[in-house]
Amino acid sequence: MHSSSKLQDPALLLLRLLIAAIFLYAGHAKWSMWSTPPEGMTPNMVNLMKLLAVVEPLGGLGLLVGCLTFWASAGLGIIMVGAVYFLRVLMHGALFTGPQGTGIDYVLLILAGCIVLMAFGPGKWSLDALRKKA
Repeated sequence: MHSSSKLQDPALLLLRLLIAAIFLYAGHAKWSMWSTPPEGMTPNMVNLMKLLAVVEPLGGLGLLVGCLTFWASAGLGIIMVGAVYFLRVLMHGALFTGPQGTGIDYVLLILAGCIVLMAFGPGKWSLDALRKKA
């Protein structure tokens, strides 16, 4: 029987890198909010986007190197819960993305990844693991 424990650390590293890339890109895409907010966006939404432009890349960097992984995953997970609320309740989005528009399926997958990292940790290829050895 094949032991799945050999795959745990590479899988956690891959998950960390993928979620980090998503949030680094998402945060970077929001940087334009600082200079030219979109027309028709409320001041509260502009401020929220500015906040996300800072905290998403910070959480992404934490996951990238595996530093404070639990807290970075928790924070990014909270952002995803907010995204589910925004897409489903305020925008009346569907469960799945389709011809009618964007669904919450993508956001739920990212949230699930954050929960997995909170539950299992960053793996041995991380700064958190190095810090525990010292």
